[in-house]
Amino acid sequence: MNGKVILLVVGLLAGGLVGYLTRPEAAEIKLGPLSIEVQGDRPAGARGGEMTQGQWQHVGAFAAVGALIGFGLGFLADRRRS
Repeated sequence: MNGKVILLVVGLLAGGLVGYLTRPEAAEIKLGPLSIEVQGDRPAGARGGEMTQGQWQHVGAFAAVGALIGFGLGFLADRRRS
């Protein structure tokens, strides 16, 4: 398998894990068509429950940054070999 792809996947997984572990504490209240989400400034504990949309966005952003870093490192490693 190509080194760029491997580092891309590793970066994606590492970024997703870091994003999940550092996701903000959040509570979501739904009243009919109205949905209110409140986020704290501390990482969420392991209390379970469903993740809110804001938490998913947090994890997704970290995963995307991790994937970009991994892909960039793959290019650097490929250039050094040449």
